[in-house]
Amino acid sequence: MCSSSSTARFRPFQETCTRNPIYMQALAVAQHVNTVVLKVHCSLPFRVLGVQYFISMTRPPKAQPSLLFRQLFEKESSTYTYLLADNAHPDRPAVLVDPVDKTAERDAALVEQLGLKLLYVMNTHVHADHITGTGILKNKIPEVRSAISRASGAKADLHLNAGEKIYFGNLYLEVRPTPGHTKGCVTYVTGEGPDQPSPRMVFTGDALLIRGCGRTDFQIFTLPKDTLVYPAHDYKGHTVSTVGEELKLNPRLSKDEEEFKRIMKNLGLPYPKMIDVALPSNMVCGVQDPVAT
Repeated sequence: MCSSSSTARFRPFQETCTRNPIYMQALAVAQHVNTVVLKVHCSLPFRVLGVQYFISMTRPPKAQPSLLFRQLFEKESSTYTYLLADNAHPDRPAVLVDPVDKTAERDAALVEQLGLKLLYVMNTHVHADHITGTGILKNKIPEVRSAISRASGAKADLHLNAGEKIYFGNLYLEVRPTPGHTKGCVTYVTGEGPDQPSPRMVFTGDALLIRGCGRTDFQIFTLPKDTLVYPAHDYKGHTVSTVGEELKLNPRLSKDEEEFKRIMKNLGLPYPKMIDVALPSNMVCGVQDPVAT
């Protein structure tokens, strides 16, 4: 029980908040919701900041799906592979984005170690610098289905169209077409809503890199600025960025269209060393003929 001196000490805070119309509106709203945390910032002589009010009703809060996320790396082609799973679902369903053949064994082992049920192995586009690991993973985990955009023209169990949603448990990835680097490039965006990861995450393949790009027609930049950007490659040690950062700092995409064209035309990149092997294999889902012994 508080003493009279303690009550007197906090009375100015109570009176200040009571006179604050924003606080009173928030308090009224709180009476109609399950569980609310109100952070009240009042200008007081002793600077009481971040005071929390917990208003608990009788019903327990609804359980929220939780995302298990791993960013994996293949060093020879500097490729990122992404593992996402619904950790709250009893089956722990998962998807794998942009796997590489040379690290497919690692990916399969990680899925098993984490006790996940891999549903889909998905490519953002037909890669030219490495062979996809989808064929190997399908052989190792028979129930897995491969996925790629219909516009890519490549073989897969599932051909994706713009706006489709790939569900794994209660979570999903939305398909957004981002042609430019290749005609079939798509970007996968985590779901929108209170039961989906926040901030959102966008897996851009080669369309948007951190401080670079593999050519894109800018559909990615319609997302909120706090959206986390996870590209398929990075050559400088970066792992993640945001849409807002790339709008401001990307040395290619922060330019006007004519300057962008000039930059991309004069990159002077060498002929991709894996393209003659990777493209034919990736057009058939990375399925490779057995090596003769």
